[in-house]
Amino acid sequence: MDAGGASDRRSVVARPWRLRHKLLLGLALVVGIVSTLLAGTIQGLSSYIATMKTADSKLVELHHTEELRATLTQLIRPPESANVAQEADLIRQRLAEAKQKIDVYETSLNDTLSRHRDPDVGFTEATLIGAMRDWLKQLDEAVRKALELTIVDADTPKSISDNPEVQLAHNRLLLTSNELRDAIYDDMFRRISDAKANHRRSMVVVITCSAATLLLVAGLLYFFYGWVFYPIKRLQDGVQRVARGEFGQPIALKSGDELEELANAFDDMAARVHATYADLASQVNERSRQLVRSERLVSVGFLAAGVAHEINNPLASIAFCAEGLQRRLHDLLARYPHEAETIQKYLSMIQSEAFRCKEITQKLLEFSRVGERRREPTELVELVQAVLEIAQLLPNCRGKQIVFQPQQRISALVNAQDIKSVVLNLVVNALDSMEEGGVLTIDLQQRGPVAELMFRDTGCGMSPDVLENIFEPFYTRSRTGKGTGLGLFISHQIISQHDGQIEATSAGPDAGSTFTVRLPLQPGNVASPETGPLGVWMGDVSGAAPTPSVRRAA
Repeated sequence: MDAGGASDRRSVVARPWRLRHKLLLGLALVVGIVSTLLAGTIQGLSSYIATMKTADSKLVELHHTEELRATLTQLIRPPESANVAQEADLIRQRLAEAKQKIDVYETSLNDTLSRHRDPDVGFTEATLIGAMRDWLKQLDEAVRKALELTIVDADTPKSISDNPEVQLAHNRLLLTSNELRDAIYDDMFRRISDAKANHRRSMVVVITCSAATLLLVAGLLYFFYGWVFYPIKRLQDGVQRVARGEFGQPIALKSGDELEELANAFDDMAARVHATYADLASQVNERSRQLVRSERLVSVGFLAAGVAHEINNPLASIAFCAEGLQRRLHDLLARYPHEAETIQKYLSMIQSEAFRCKEITQKLLEFSRVGERRREPTELVELVQAVLEIAQLLPNCRGKQIVFQPQQRISALVNAQDIKSVVLNLVVNALDSMEEGGVLTIDLQQRGPVAELMFRDTGCGMSPDVLENIFEPFYTRSRTGKGTGLGLFISHQIISQHDGQIEATSAGPDAGSTFTVRLPLQPGNVASPETGPLGVWMGDVSGAAPTPSVRRAA
């Protein structure tokens, strides 16, 4: 279980990153760097704003402090040409004014504290203000005592400001006001110092983040080129190649993400398109060859019709004249009995051969006539056996073996004479292609709604160029040199008119050949009206005899 868990962990670690994960990583890095940069900038700005606000409040405090100090400085200065009572009243007025100044300053201090603009939360200033209030009370008390002493004792100084206790209290007030001013300056300097420190930290953060941002942008550009831009460029190039009809070079991305899946899917699609394109091109070539065959067949049909028409009339005249001669010579032959038999024989031969030639021309006319020949249910086993009985009498069958062992009886709706012509043509071609000792094996079996006839010989075989043109009209590579090149062409047309197929295959020269004929048991349509039925076996066993087809018999 531990090994399995370790394997699972390794598979998880080794799992390739998806494109969305890469994009999310880049986005997270950008957001992190920008957030840090923004935080540093905000910190610097907030420190600057706080410093400016503190300085503004402290300047207000400093202004009130300076007014307080000016009032305290003039507090016990005696007026010119005034008695002690008047001096005491003036000092009391100044003391009241100083208290007002202290209250004004305290109000500004409280405003600073309420806005959180004092570095030490106003502790020093509050202490000093309390001390100043105490010294003001002491000064007021000292002024009262000095006034009483001046009235009672003649030796007492005539000016209250000369009283030692008054001077002590006044000096303490001035010293405390100076300390208050210094405390305000200290707060301002402390805030400025803190602002400088924050500024330095902000600058470090901003500079560091800026450098990191530059490195991040460069890294993201590099990785995004490999993750996104380069794969998309490869996809674009692959699509353009396919658009130009170049299917030999796949895209083959190895990014491990959705773009690789897209490239693989596109390569599969391009392969299917290429296969479809090649199949269509092959079908076009095959249809073109069939069209050429059809055109040639039409030409052959017109030629056959013309020849049959031209020959038919002379043959009829020959037969008519021979019959007339036979009647006219009846009395004459009685005088020469020893010549009668010979003359009768020759006249009969003339008539017989003339009618035979007429039958041939009639077949030529049927060959060229457009229309449908009658089809009937036919036992294919009996049809093949009937053809083989004739083929065994042929001279080229000597020393060769024909094997036909059907396993079942198969009936198909065909024109028996046409199919006999096809079978005989294939058998004769196979016999011509084999030397003595050769074996022709014929198999007949049913494959669904189709009857399949297979002719396998051990003959000379066929090369690829022969296979390509084997069903062309007038194409022959017969070893006997007697073929016209029409036998297999006509056989192909007969099978096509029966909605069937005929195929020729061969492993090569001297490797034997195989012809496969497939006939539907119940054809769906009839002969093509362009060519008409080709149910005439022309006796050509070499229309493609050279190398009938594919495998060797076992």
